[in-house]
Amino acid sequence: MTNYLMTTYLTISKNKFFIASMCLILISCKTVGPDYQRTQANLPANYSEDTSTNAANTTQKQWWLQYQDSTLNALVELSLKNNTNIALALARIEEADASMREVGASLYPQVDLGAGASRSKVTELGAFPAFGGAIRNSFNFGLSTAYEIDFWGKVKRNKESAAANALASRAGKDTVELSLIGLVASNYLQLRGLDAQIAVTKDNQVSRKEALSLNQRRLAGGVASSLEVSQAEVQVSNLEAQLTELTRTRALTLHQLAVLTGQLDLTIATGDLRSQPLPPTPPAGLPSALLENRPDIRQAEQNLIAQNAKIGVAKAAMYPSISLTGSLGAESVDLGDILKPGARIWSFGLGLDLPIFDFGRRKSRVEQADARQKQTLAQYQTAIQDAFREVNDALISRRLNAEREEAFKRSQTSAKQALSVAENRYKSGYSAYLEVLDAQRVHNDASLAVVQAKQATFLSTVELFKALGGDWRGDWRGDWKAGLANTTSTKDSAVKAQ
Repeated sequence: MTNYLMTTYLTISKNKFFIASMCLILISCKTVGPDYQRTQANLPANYSEDTSTNAANTTQKQWWLQYQDSTLNALVELSLKNNTNIALALARIEEADASMREVGASLYPQVDLGAGASRSKVTELGAFPAFGGAIRNSFNFGLSTAYEIDFWGKVKRNKESAAANALASRAGKDTVELSLIGLVASNYLQLRGLDAQIAVTKDNQVSRKEALSLNQRRLAGGVASSLEVSQAEVQVSNLEAQLTELTRTRALTLHQLAVLTGQLDLTIATGDLRSQPLPPTPPAGLPSALLENRPDIRQAEQNLIAQNAKIGVAKAAMYPSISLTGSLGAESVDLGDILKPGARIWSFGLGLDLPIFDFGRRKSRVEQADARQKQTLAQYQTAIQDAFREVNDALISRRLNAEREEAFKRSQTSAKQALSVAENRYKSGYSAYLEVLDAQRVHNDASLAVVQAKQATFLSTVELFKALGGDWRGDWRGDWKAGLANTTSTKDSAVKAQ
């Protein structure tokens, strides 16, 4: 008896020591895996096209307003409302939000209600014959729960990754919006440029027809030859072909705008790029910190945060997992007795899953997660470098296209003067009509070149807005993370995003 008591005492003592040791180990546990640390990009403080440092560090989102064009504003609003790519981005936000809520729910126990009824027949002649009847009924119902304690931060890291994916989906939508608005603005400015080229061609047509009429009268008076009339007719026909091609290109550009805005029957009245106000020249010394406003950079960083958290998830799988299970209910062979005290049942369990030998399976998963994080880091750094290059390209294109436009304006002025001199010399009989034909061609080319250069200048401003992620003159700095906390439902999120 004494030995039995001693053995029992030692067993209890060992159990207490084991339980106490487990508690100490669990108390000392913490979230495993690396915490995210932002990578410092090795970029110059300013872009290479600028030298001073008097520009703001933020951008304004509604950059297209700088063109002061109500038609463009309406087209942008239509595209944000109707474009299918925006709808796709909104659906991705809804999916990411739902995924984040699913992961967050894992932090809390799951409770299920179960109920059942069965009727069975057991053997009457077997090794274990039934007593009191071979037909048996069984009724039961109860609550059950299962919960894995997140000692190592596996669920926390999963939630961190899901939250980053949700933010990345929002930045992805902003990227789609920026690209879409850029396409709308570029196509609209191209349309206005084609309107200007059509107007220039029509003006030249008027002068060419007047020259043809003059030569026809001179031919009738015996002063000019039929060769000169034929040469004038060639000039008129060439301008007609040029006008036809410009009209066709305008129609194709309009069709592209119709698809972008979701209005397939879109019509836009004729305008003229030459009367369009040009957005202000960016100040010298645009800071490279403006890159943080670009949605694709934000998206790349959130993808990096998500992959960084996945390392912690993989590492947590290498540690023991502890789960709690329990149930409470009733069971009876008679439905009428199911609520009596004697029918009550309950259970409570504690489970421990400790990996011992898996031949490096879990370790390889950690290495895979670490490799994916390195890949995403390289993509993030590449995105920053590409963005820096795009801004520099847009800045130099904006400046040099403006200089090119001024040079073509001077050329147009000289060509107009040369055409006037050639026409006067021909009318006075001092030169052949060939000089007039050459002067007409040069003037036509110079006039179109001025419009095309102006169009290139406008398009370079669009590229600069896109490269910077907005207008450099504003103080807008959207708190795009606030949408995550304020989202009450996927429907509300979609409406707010629109």
